[in-house]
Amino acid sequence: MSASKLQEIGRIFREHRRFAVLGHVRPDGDALGSQLALALSLQQLGKEVRIWNEDGMLEKYSFLPRAELLTKPPSAPEDFDVAIALDTAIQNRLGTALPAVRSAKIWINIDHHLSNPGYGDVVYVDPSAPATAEIIFRLINIQSLPFNRDIAENLYAAISTDTGSFQYPQTTADTMEIAAELIRTGLNVGRLNQQLYESYPRRRLELLRELLRTMRFEEEGRVA
Repeated sequence: MSASKLQEIGRIFREHRRFAVLGHVRPDGDALGSQLALALSLQQLGKEVRIWNEDGMLEKYSFLPRAELLTKPPSAPEDFDVAIALDTAIQNRLGTALPAVRSAKIWINIDHHLSNPGYGDVVYVDPSAPATAEIIFRLINIQSLPFNRDIAENLYAAISTDTGSFQYPQTTADTMEIAAELIRTGLNVGRLNQQLYESYPRRRLELLRELLRTMRFEEEGRVA
């Protein structure tokens, strides 16, 4: 996708006041981290921003900076100048967030899924990007949008989770260079990786406890 499309998105950001930043149902780290990162940048621009996802903030990602800002959408629709769909290949996968922002004057669609048909008024879909967060980083960087450590941490978490901690084949040299830029903001990568990959929600631990409690061994020590 061309830099001119990013310039158009940057212009829209500067010219409008009220934004809704949305992600897909059953969100992953890329959706949530991208939503928070872009919304925090827009807030630093002085914009009024709502961050909505049908499922709200997942417990496993509740450590992300300003995670409390990401909530479930209200039942009654609200008026917005701009609605931004992130990491959402099909518009209906916005779930209950879609009717809440249906009257938005401008729809922006930013995604990395090849299956995205290009819905919306302004579309930036780059299937070569391993994560939507990588596109958000480029947008912030090229358009000189506000950027700080909280934004960097959200972007790092998003890219890391969608690349399998930088192990999946779609991880590129550009991905690693972006990660390095994010780390240079002062991220504690060890702590962040521990929270992403070595910490578990209480419900998961309770399920594991119940599984272990009911586990029994058959002949030759095999688990049943």
